[in-house]
Order: sequence, then C-alpha cells, then structure tokens
Amino acid sequence: MSGKWLRRSLYALALLLLLAAAIGAGVLGRHEGPGVIEGEAVPAGVIAERQSRQRAAHADLGIDTDTQILFGDFHTHTTLSMDAFMTSLDFVAGEGSHPQADACDFARYCSALDFWSINDHAEFLTPRRWRETIESIRDCNARAQDPDNPDTVAFLGWEWTQIGSTVENHWGHKNVILRGLADDEIPARPIQASPTRATDLLETLNFAARTVMALAFIGNQRVQDFARYAFEGALARPCDEGVHVADLPADCTESAATPGQLFAKLRDWGHDLTVIPHGNAWGIYTPAGSSWDKHLDASQHDPLLQTMIEVYSGHGNIEHYRDWRAVVLDEAGGRYCPPPTPEYVPVCWRAGEIIRARCLAANETEQECEQRAAATRSNYLAAPQLQGEATVPMARDQDWLDAGQCRDCFQPAWYYRPASSAQYALAISNFDNPERPLRFRFGFLGSSDVHTARPGTGYKEYDRFHMADFQLPLKPMTAPEDSPPPPAQSLPFDRVPAPSIFSDDGLVDDRVGAFYQTGGLVAIHAPGRTRDDIWSALQRRQVYGTSGPRTLL
Repeated sequence: MSGKWLRRSLYALALLLLLAAAIGAGVLGRHEGPGVIEGEAVPAGVIAERQSRQRAAHADLGIDTDTQILFGDFHTHTTLSMDAFMTSLDFVAGEGSHPQADACDFARYCSALDFWSINDHAEFLTPRRWRETIESIRDCNARAQDPDNPDTVAFLGWEWTQIGSTVENHWGHKNVILRGLADDEIPARPIQASPTRATDLLETLNFAARTVMALAFIGNQRVQDFARYAFEGALARPCDEGVHVADLPADCTESAATPGQLFAKLRDWGHDLTVIPHGNAWGIYTPAGSSWDKHLDASQHDPLLQTMIEVYSGHGNIEHYRDWRAVVLDEAGGRYCPPPTPEYVPVCWRAGEIIRARCLAANETEQECEQRAAATRSNYLAAPQLQGEATVPMARDQDWLDAGQCRDCFQPAWYYRPASSAQYALAISNFDNPERPLRFRFGFLGSSDVHTARPGTGYKEYDRFHMADFQLPLKPMTAPEDSPPPPAQSLPFDRVPAPSIFSDDGLVDDRVGAFYQTGGLVAIHAPGRTRDDIWSALQRRQVYGTSGPRTLL
C-alpha cells in the first residue's frame, strides 16, 4: 500500500507540474486578438450637424475661415499592452479584454472623435500582434465609407517605451504615428525600446511555475489568457543588430536603446510619420534630476520627425516650468536633498520629517531626532529610483502630504519634474554650432494615454475608475487600532524587506492614482476631414491641446 500510495503521489505531482507548465506556456489560454468591430459609419447627417454648429460659433465671433477644428486622440492603449492586460484581470478589479476593435467603436460612437491612433507598447507587439493591429485599423477606416468625408480617421502607431534607472540612461516615452496604411507605408515591425524575450525556454517555464501556477489553479480563464500572452511575448526573436531595417525578417522584434537610434531606424524606413514625446515630467518613471538638456543634441533629436509634444494626458499636465528641484547636485557632483520652500516640499525632505515626528513622539532629544531626519534623507536618496519611500517603514499615504507635487500647476503629473516640462524644453538652446543653434520647435497637443481602449475619454467627466487609468484597489487610510507604533528610524534600502517595496512602503499607492484624470484631446485646424487634411495640419503644427473639453481656439 505504501509503495502504491507513493507512486500515485508521484504521478499526481508530475501531473500538477505538467499542468502548471502547460498553463504557463499558454496551452489553456486564448490568444488576445484584435476583436471584432461592431459598428458602421456614423450617419453623414450627424457629421454635418457637428460642422454646422462649429460654423455657427465662427459666425458668432465674426471669424471668417475656410478651416474647421477637428478633435482627436493620439495615445490609445488596448489590452495588447502588458500593463493594460494586467489591469484587465479581475483580481485587480479589471473588467476583461479591451482589444483594438473596442477602441474603434468607442472613438466612433462614444467620444465621437474625428481622428485617433493606436499606440500599444512596442515592447509587447509580437509579429502576429502587429499584423493583427494593422488589419484592425484598416477595418476601422474601411467602415468610415466616404474617404472624402469620413466619420473618423484611425491612424496606425505604437509607443516606444524607454525607462532608465538613472538620469544618464533615461530617455522617456515617445509615440510613433504613421500617415499611411498601405503595405509600402508601414514598417514591417514596430521598434521597441528594449528586447523582452526570455533568454531561453527554461527561463520562460520557470517564470510560469513561479508566477502563474499559483493563480492558474483558481480556474480563472482570463489569468490563463494572460499566461499565453506572456509566453507568446517571451518567445519573440530579437532582430540581428547591424542589419538595415528593410533587410531584416518580418518575424523578429526590433529595438532601439536611445532616441538617436530610434530616429535613425525610422529614417531608414523612409515612411511618412511623426514622433511625439510624452510624460517627460511624470515622476512615476522619470528619475529626479532629469531634464531636456541632453535631449537637445543633434545625435538624439530629429527636428523633422519630432515636431510635437503631448503636453497633457490622463496622467497629468507637463506644461509648467518651476525653479525648484527634487534633488540637487553639489559642486562635487553629489546628490543632496534641498530644503522645502512655500511652493514645494521635496519627498526626500518629507521622509526626514516623518521620522523626526516619530522620534519626538518617542521622547528622544531634538538633536537625536535631527540626526535621524538627516539619515533618512540620505537613505531616501541612496535608494533605487522611485523606491526611496520604502526606507520609511509603515508610512501611510497621508503621511507624505503633498510632497513632491507642484502646488500651483494645473492638474500636474505625479512627482513633478519641472526641468522636463514643455516650457523648459522650449526655453533652452544648444550652441554647439553657434551659427545654427539647435532648439525644440514643438507644437502642443493633448491626448488620453488610456489603457482600456477608450480614446477620447475626456469627452465626459465621469466614472474615473474606468475612464481613467486609476484601477488600483484602495488601501485603508488608517492603521488598525492594535497596530504597533511605526519605527522611529529609517532603514537603508538594502535592509528593507523585499515585499514591502511593492506594498504600503513602496511606489504603488493611492497617491499615484489620485493624479489620474480622464484624458485630453488633440485639436487641429484643417480644411477638411480626410487623412491627408489631418496629416498636413499636423505637419504645419496647426495644433493645440485641451484637457478634455472641445474648446474652439
């Protein structure tokens, strides 16, 4: 009996391991495809009524113009983006799949956009997903019926999503928008910021066993779909380096580590396109101390391709420049925490004040508490990017007050970086060539950066949980009554327990979501509604951005 029981146990264990590997490899999951577009074109009479209302507004103001103002969104993610897929899972309060087809229907019928673009993260666009994206965008445009007066124009694109760990290696995010949809107007593959392929199949299966198995056994089909999605991405084959883009096979994934490399590859393709940086002042991924200065270099900027900047999105406004900083460099190049001002409190400084208050509450001396506050500021700055808060154990969201925020900016991005703002970009010059100084000449625009395939979410300020990217579960605002008092000393980051980095003491907290809004809009002055009319207006920088309302400017 004991031998038979042992054999059965081993068989059961082997079956469980085989099942876990199968789930991790996506065998039981479904491919996340583009979906099916449900709707046909909006009736021509509806479009004519919109145009009539705008002409009436022009007449009321005494404006004589042959152009009309069109509104769109050049920043839309679907669940083909990894972060969007993860937040679609039900155990993080997601609402399931939102493929490209949803975006087309939403733009056409809900937000009533004149134009929009798809911008999933290139890092997760496998060759199959890219082909399906192309066909979905073509289908969306085909349903517009009249090419001379379409109800909406859908543009193809992707997001180049680069995030550095330091000021030196950080470049930020850029959306690439393509003008055409014919095969000879589209790159064979999107260009990502870094390869995402696992080193080998064993590493992929190890990932499955460690991170998917525990969730897979709850029988959740959406989790199994995510396992397949992750496995498909892990098996993508990187392109060979040093080969011209046109000579590479279509089924590899291409990457560019810097903006200069991205622009070079796009020039090699030779297609009509534009590159739009965004989110540069967002502290959620931009290291403290970042600025536009290193971007304004002939090797990292192409003034013919990079002509506009997304100044507002659902993740906040990046327009305003301010002269305060999150960290400051001393004469030797060392980082130190600047003192607060009436306009701004650095997060590193607030970290020290939290520990100081705890220290005084424990009846320690003023001198001792000042030393602990100074040590806390040092620990904060020595921690990896955006994880300094973990050096203040058991800090609640409300403990941080409004540290790190721009107090007098309009709906600012979280942990604002003013030297990466749009105003700073337009104010600086590069005099490497004194006879031809290099400057940014950006047109301003707004967009949504929504991750639920809902372009143009700013059309109505409601249901922020679904119409914005605020999809994190709320934590209790107060600790339980029987909780021990929080420690009155900071921890060096190398002594912080690993789980807390990603929980209450780390980056992911309710304060991030509190800065997420419904999205902005691109507005253009164009003679007509066609794809060419819209593109020509973009090239002339006849654009502006709004925070959501259809403001006629």
